Amino acid sequence: MTAAEKDTEHTTEPSPKAIATAKAFVGGHGGSARAVVENLGRAGARIVLIGEDGQFGDVLVPDAATGEALVEAVDGLTPHKWDGETTAALKIGAAHRRRMAGARAR
Repeated sequence: MTAAEKDTEHTTEPSPKAIATAKAFVGGHGGSARAVVENLGRAGARIVLIGEDGQFGDVLVPDAATGEALVEAVDGLTPHKWDGETTAALKIGAAHRRRMAGARAR
């Protein structure tokens, strides 16, 4: 097997830890959540989870295909894109906004 074949050969099955993290989020934030899979390139993919209560979290996986498989594997997750409805469902508090802004906001 060549190095190129190894790079393209990977599993799309999410790890048990990733599944457990997503299930815990869904259970802790209203029983369902929106999931937006973001491709991060070589770094993998990020699944942003937005709960019914507007809180958000994320799960990192090796690639976008694994992220999509995670969404399918967890009851209560529904795939979404970053559209107006999904963005409006997200509730970010003032403390989190300051933390995201960094030292300049303090």
